Amino acid sequence: MNNKNEIINKSELFSILTEGAVAVLNAPAPNDKVRLTFELAAQWRREALEVGSARPPQRPARPAKPELKRAGEMPKRSTGPKGRMALVHALAHIELNAIDLAWDIIARFAGHDLPRAFFDDWVDVAAEEAEHYRDLAQRLTELGLSYGDLPAHDGLWEAADITADDLLARLALIPMTLEARGLDTTPQTCVKLRGNGDEETARILDVIFTDEIKHLKIGVRWFEFECARRKLSPHAHYKTLLEARFTGTLKPPFNMPARLQADMTEAYLQPWLASAA
Repeated sequence: MNNKNEIINKSELFSILTEGAVAVLNAPAPNDKVRLTFELAAQWRREALEVGSARPPQRPARPAKPELKRAGEMPKRSTGPKGRMALVHALAHIELNAIDLAWDIIARFAGHDLPRAFFDDWVDVAAEEAEHYRDLAQRLTELGLSYGDLPAHDGLWEAADITADDLLARLALIPMTLEARGLDTTPQTCVKLRGNGDEETARILDVIFTDEIKHLKIGVRWFEFECARRKLSPHAHYKTLLEARFTGTLKPPFNMPARLQADMTEAYLQPWLASAA
């Protein structure tokens, strides 16, 4: 294989799904991640590629910017004129991470005797996250910025690091907790954006919100599948994993109608609902 920071030729890249996944992870330029994601997803859907095996990098390649900071050091987001660029930049950063997270789960856990439908689902997630990043990056351009012009935080990949050893932990912390939180916050953000006259950003977030319900549903589906294989109670084990590995705080309010559409029932959240009562 060529140097990891080079885009390898198409025939080599698309011979095996996991090798393509690692190529996306090793592409530092966001536009290359997006392009390769679309190409690999299209071929996976069109042809009977082998899943294969390939070792993902410990961290995905990244451009020189943005500078990564702690969450408390980040510029304040808001839906008003001053904070809107920081908001859109932060969301673009999240979606870029989400592209890598989808390919990482494919490559990292390919040897766990998972059905082909698992890979169908996460390829679809990767492609939709790439669409989200593309649309937010374009919106940044319209607002007078480029991705990388503002600092960003590394929280999503920190969660990936601490769940690299266990598929259930990865599913619990990332789609079922960190990404699910967007379902709780996005509707009100859209209301505020529209109140400030920013219909275009709100429209992009509407699309992301709808897609993230699907992504959460995929996370719950495979969490429950893997719990069944290990003879674990999904609700109890979700609580155990968050207590052991989640460094943030999970607290209501939760957007239960959206979460229920994704099959994340109230039983998963009961410990946090009870503590807030």
